Amino acid sequence: MKMEYLNENVLNAICEDLKVTRAQITAVLEMLQDEKTVAFIARYRKEATGGLDEEKIRAIEEQYTYGVNLEKRKADVIRLIEEKGMMTDELRTQINDCVKLIDVEDLYRPYKEKKKTKATEAIALGLEPLADIMMQLLPTGDKMEIASQFITDKVKTAKDAIMHAKYIVAERISDDAEYRKYIRDASLRYGTISTKKKNNDLDQDEKYKNYYESSENVARIKPHRILAIDRAEDENVITVNLELQPKRDVDYLIYKVVRNKESVFKAELIEAIEDSYKRLIAPSISREIRSMLTEKAQEQAIHIFSLNLKNLLLQAPMKGHVVLGVDPAFRTGCKLAVISPASSVLEIGVIYPNEKSKGATVDPHLLEKSKKTIIDLIKKYDVEIIAIGNGTASRETESFIAEVIKESKLGAKYVIVSEAGASVYSASELAMEEFPDLSVEQRSAISIARRVQDPLAELVKIDPKSIGVGQYQHDVAQNKLNKSLDDVVVDAVNKVGVNLNTASVSLLQYVSGLSKVISKNIIAYREENGRFYSREELKKVGKLGPKTYEQCVGFLRILDGKNAFDMTSIHPESYDKALKLLDIMKLDSTKLGTDEMKEAVEKLDKFDVSKSLSIDMYTLNDILEAFVAPLRDIRDECEGLKLRDDIMHFEDIKVGDELDGTVRNVVDFGVFVDCGVKYDGLIHISKMSTAKVNHPSDILSVGDNVHVYVIDIDYNKHKLGLSLIKQQ
Repeated sequence: MKMEYLNENVLNAICEDLKVTRAQITAVLEMLQDEKTVAFIARYRKEATGGLDEEKIRAIEEQYTYGVNLEKRKADVIRLIEEKGMMTDELRTQINDCVKLIDVEDLYRPYKEKKKTKATEAIALGLEPLADIMMQLLPTGDKMEIASQFITDKVKTAKDAIMHAKYIVAERISDDAEYRKYIRDASLRYGTISTKKKNNDLDQDEKYKNYYESSENVARIKPHRILAIDRAEDENVITVNLELQPKRDVDYLIYKVVRNKESVFKAELIEAIEDSYKRLIAPSISREIRSMLTEKAQEQAIHIFSLNLKNLLLQAPMKGHVVLGVDPAFRTGCKLAVISPASSVLEIGVIYPNEKSKGATVDPHLLEKSKKTIIDLIKKYDVEIIAIGNGTASRETESFIAEVIKESKLGAKYVIVSEAGASVYSASELAMEEFPDLSVEQRSAISIARRVQDPLAELVKIDPKSIGVGQYQHDVAQNKLNKSLDDVVVDAVNKVGVNLNTASVSLLQYVSGLSKVISKNIIAYREENGRFYSREELKKVGKLGPKTYEQCVGFLRILDGKNAFDMTSIHPESYDKALKLLDIMKLDSTKLGTDEMKEAVEKLDKFDVSKSLSIDMYTLNDILEAFVAPLRDIRDECEGLKLRDDIMHFEDIKVGDELDGTVRNVVDFGVFVDCGVKYDGLIHISKMSTAKVNHPSDILSVGDNVHVYVIDIDYNKHKLGLSLIKQQ
């Protein structure tokens, strides 16, 4: 990116909004200009940024881009007004002082080329001088006599002249930046958004019942409600009205415009003000506010989707386990895939434990054969976890697996896994390349099993939008959503790090600095030369030059390589310092991760070492952290999937029961929890704590295991109301 000059006011606004210094902004922008990635800057340039994380770095980039566009628009507006010969020093200062685009547009509004309006028609009739006279607030004189001076062939009477002049006054008032800002700001504070059901038969399932007749303050309405209102309006179910404060607004305009209460044109000015407000200002401000509310609500929806995706990607992997993946089905049978601890496919198969269709009876011979198949696989491969997809026939398959586990007493447990996106992946070119000889359903069973072993490595193969952990994702700007979700995947992959010798192209392409082409070249190098033994070998990969090497190498790990540092997050640029540090500690790299190393680090005088090695404290701390935990995976600190060995039925639950579950989705109004009863329950935000909760994500995240209390149940609609608060 190219750095451009930013106005002092804009720079100050960025500093204040993001709570960063000018030096931090400059450092970030210079490194981005030098084509360093956000992940690299956040991880390996903390000393320059003051330890800013990825979110802050992107926010600086976004606000800088906004600031550059703002400055360009200011320059355009100043040029356009100058070309009309209407620029003043005061107006130039006002434009240059703006920190928001909307304020620049307000100032430019009076000078814009206008389409045909009542005011432009009146100006064409030569009535602008009369409008000027009216706004001069003359205390004396005969208004009809003044107006009669403007009678022409086209303006027949003095009354006509005044009527047309009022249109000019009305437009001037509407175009005044100060007036518009006041009314917009006041409306954002005190306006209300009301909805009413249209007289039609749409929405028979009453999806939008909450909006058949509602009214909420603009300042307090929740983002998800705005998106629901927008959708209901688009589907022609409701009418929406933004109610401003007309009396207050008109009184304000009268106070500002009619300064002389003795003006001979006082009555006409008030009429012009009322017309300006009703015909021009109110509809325009209403549209602006609706647009602002929608934009803000979409930003919130994207934020929540991104947050949920992040937590899903960073779920704890179940490493070192043999997993049996089950893709449930009725007629076509449940597809099976046994996966080794290294994620390779050991065996695939199919069983028929369910009825061929809903309502049919299960074939007892096929049922017994299916049980034997599962038991044989558990014994043969020492299967510890059975992963069942949550799609069609999931509940029936879960009952069958739970029964097998109970009868066999072999110690295996099962977990229900979200199938979201699995079918998309299974039919993709990527899946065909990976498993060319398998069916879509067999690939799906493999994907389900791998999601348990390493959620991140498997989910990166799927379009993030297909993972299904958002709200109103189809109603938001898709380019912004895609950018945000891609950023989340990039951050997750680089925070965890990637095993250079086992990673797929899907995973490698998200590593800092790597493209899909270079990722494929890494795989090709591996296939031709065998495993990597050192990070240095990366320099031999096609199209991976010095700059790319610098950006990616710290995030690529090599286990059992020639250099012990290669398995850590220490960047090769710091290897010399790391070796000197080991010398000071009188240890060598074979001691990484040992208790001896941990004790030595605890005794170290960091400030002394920082001075003697000329190493900043951020880098020093990161190196020492890698010494203590060379194979640290941040996901290990997260909760793992909840394993079960018995099934619970929805019909058996009653109010007052206590259940354990896993958070599946977080939205603005609460969280959805899988309690192992087929239908997810809802913990409403009001039932999350006895204290005020600003947002459900402040309390729970996707993947969290929770203990809940059943407070409401609707057996017919399969709705389950849950609470985190123990009922008295």
